[in-house]
Amino acid sequence: MEAKGPLAGVRVLDCATMIAAPGAAAMLADFGADVVKIERPGSGDHSRRYGARKHGIGLYWKALGRNKRSVALDLHVPAAQELLLRWLPQFDVFIENFRPGTLERWNLGPDRLLASAPHLVVLRVTAFGQHGPYRERAGFGTLAEAMTGVAAVSGYDDRPPLLPAFPLADIMSGQAAAAAVCAAYARRLRTGDGEVIDFAIYEVVMKLVESQITEYAANRTLHRRMGSRMEDTAPRGAYRCGDGAYVALSGSTQEVAERVLRTIGGPELAADPRFRTNVDRVANGEALDALIDAYCATRSRDGVVDELAAAGCAVGPLESIASVFDNPQIAARGSLARLTDPDLGEVVVNAPFPAFERAGAPAIEPGRSVVGADTAAVLARDLALGEDELRVLQAAGAIDDPRLRA
Repeated sequence: MEAKGPLAGVRVLDCATMIAAPGAAAMLADFGADVVKIERPGSGDHSRRYGARKHGIGLYWKALGRNKRSVALDLHVPAAQELLLRWLPQFDVFIENFRPGTLERWNLGPDRLLASAPHLVVLRVTAFGQHGPYRERAGFGTLAEAMTGVAAVSGYDDRPPLLPAFPLADIMSGQAAAAAVCAAYARRLRTGDGEVIDFAIYEVVMKLVESQITEYAANRTLHRRMGSRMEDTAPRGAYRCGDGAYVALSGSTQEVAERVLRTIGGPELAADPRFRTNVDRVANGEALDALIDAYCATRSRDGVVDELAAAGCAVGPLESIASVFDNPQIAARGSLARLTDPDLGEVVVNAPFPAFERAGAPAIEPGRSVVGADTAAVLARDLALGEDELRVLQAAGAIDDPRLRA
């Protein structure tokens, strides 16, 4: 099959675990890169055991491990380290997320990696970065969401700060890290030189509250936790309709806010001094929300969306995870991909995005269920290792492949 995607022909070695860094590799795979996943023999990536399972197989792994071939390589073993250095020149990108200093202890620090492959883009993803007082601390995206102020401004004032109910920081980081890799690779194409990217997860999350950081530095303003409302704009929130479903509504510009007011209350409401400007609307946010609630309560969700959207308002259905499958926009764009998995039957994952009209996108294969399923095949192809050499490496604990255990 012809390789598709803007990164077709680019080779990536994914030595990372869990979500953020492997998520970057998954996005590069969505862009068409050839991704080889390095996993520790036996246990494999921790994300194989993250979240729900079916038939004992991690469901999220099927999405996160998509379009990656699994090679079991134990980098604790010197023979595996030497094998990696010998293999690296065939790759364009190397991704890792070990604690700072780990690669160096294995004699695989960036200097040695680049000595083996001077053109290599090395992505190093950690919670706090490669230097600073938190450098050696264990860290997940949860800590980034906490230390950046994001949780402090999420939720309600009369309740504790709210952490996201999903791996927000990790998923954001995967996408931002993929962009960083593409930028470094573009430079590589111009100069021929490799790069080392020091990627700290918390720095990505800080972008979510950059406007509040800038505002505090200038005016010492601290925003309150207001649920779905915002102190910067009104109306904005989730509103329950007469059929029990919800809509999301935002009036972030004067023109759109005026359309909302005219639609729910006519020209008289649009002229009400309480709601004339954004400052007025924010100051009277509770009263405005009460009027929108009353309007929505007398209509179905689809009725509210149809009427407000026809008037040019920014409104849409607030879907549940279950109803996402029925959303016509998501269906029309093919935003969900239904894959056939040899172990689980049908698996649904997000389709590659954005759409590249000329480069296209590769077909998606779900993550391999067996750790090291591709070890022998990939190493034989890339390094011309014969059966005897593979079995010697297997016996030394450097690699693992189910077919070599007999």
